[in-house]
Amino acid sequence: MICLILHPKIITMTKIFKFTAISEGISYLVLFANMLLLKPNNFTLYKTLLFPIGMAHGILFIAYIYLAFMIKDRQNWNLKDLSAVIVASLIPFGTFFIEKKYLKNA
Repeated sequence: MICLILHPKIITMTKIFKFTAISEGISYLVLFANMLLLKPNNFTLYKTLLFPIGMAHGILFIAYIYLAFMIKDRQNWNLKDLSAVIVASLIPFGTFFIEKKYLKNA
């Protein structure tokens, strides 16, 4: 608690990472929904939405990984925790789990 009061940058970076984790998880699910729901029923709409959704997800994914490395030391994550955070970005709903487990104090 004292650490959070003394270092306001920790709060800011953690909140940015938390927002990015949630946004990345949502974009991942939207990308899956586009593929599973729209592709079989409306291929033209699927192709139209694929690039913007995919680009947004790609940017959020890169930001998530980059921010994970940036806040690793501030959150006192060891290699196992950092690996779990990175692997969670590849699993649907994984970033939501990480947000609840590792970022509950933010």
